[in-house]
Amino acid sequence: MSKSYGAVKALVDVSLRVKDGEYVCIVGPSGCGKTSLIKTVAGIVKPDTGEVIIDDKAVNKLPIEERNTGYVFQEIALFPHMTSYDNVSYGLMVRGENPQEREGPVEEMFYMMGLAEYASLYPKEMSGGARQKIAISRALVSGSRFLLLDEPLGALDLKVRTSLRYELRSLVKDLGLTAIHVTHDQEEALSISDRIVIMRAGTVVESGEPMELYMNPKTLFTAEFLGEANFLVGNVTKIDSSYIEVKIENSVLRAQLKTDTPISTGDRCVLAIRPEFVGLNLKSTKVNSLRCTVESSTFAGDHFRYGLQCSKGVKLISKSIVKGEILGFDIGEEVYANFPQGKLLVFSYPPEGLEKAISLE
Repeated sequence: MSKSYGAVKALVDVSLRVKDGEYVCIVGPSGCGKTSLIKTVAGIVKPDTGEVIIDDKAVNKLPIEERNTGYVFQEIALFPHMTSYDNVSYGLMVRGENPQEREGPVEEMFYMMGLAEYASLYPKEMSGGARQKIAISRALVSGSRFLLLDEPLGALDLKVRTSLRYELRSLVKDLGLTAIHVTHDQEEALSISDRIVIMRAGTVVESGEPMELYMNPKTLFTAEFLGEANFLVGNVTKIDSSYIEVKIENSVLRAQLKTDTPISTGDRCVLAIRPEFVGLNLKSTKVNSLRCTVESSTFAGDHFRYGLQCSKGVKLISKSIVKGEILGFDIGEEVYANFPQGKLLVFSYPPEGLEKAISLE
């Protein structure tokens, strides 16, 4: 499926299959096409090429109201002059159901969402979290089995957003729904999805289960975008049956070799490692260790985040869990960054260069 707006290519040959009952999160940088994709599925946007198929039926020519989907926007689009009850029942009213027919499904939805006490309130009388739950209820009350969520929690405060994300997943699973959830919040996607789809420049870069994508990304872009990553550029000096040795400046790091890594001795490569796997000690472990100087130290509640300057311009980020009375390392202190062999990922050096390979554009 493809879609362009003038010279701007929003979607480029995108193919995505969502299983029945699956909760899929789509993430990517701003302008990558994720909102265009979900609006195309909903029928708000018409694709230039390709088909949208729901329940084995091509729906390209069907209007929004006949696609049997529920759509929730980032902007909490409730009618301000209507009570919560009337907002939730609006879709059923438009469909022609009389008040008696609407009463049962609407009251059941209010009960299921824990919103019974809000039924007579107007949107301005409720918190942002309650308003968004009303908007979700309105999308579900019509009986749609396919839920489309376009940044549904983006306008909410952090604590409300965190709480509501888990409620939303539980609701989808309890009702046996299928959901596509667009979000800019990577932590949100990691914590609630069955599968994450990474988009960039109108294309799908990679998709997979959250833990697999985070721990073993297939592309440098995914490693950079989904969380944080350190990148070390070097040359392969040795390949064994189970590991690979890479020379980084004057040090040699040993990484676990995967059989699908197309790399040979002498090749330029990139080692990637998540900051939480970079251990810090005052003494060298001799193997997989780089001497560094602490350039910055930030306390983040459950962990310290250190910016490290290593020999000859190599910079790293390390995240260390706060334990007991440990106060962490001081700025200017010399430490050794240690890299577990199994946590170092090996990538062939990209022909377009590392900076371009991980660029958000």
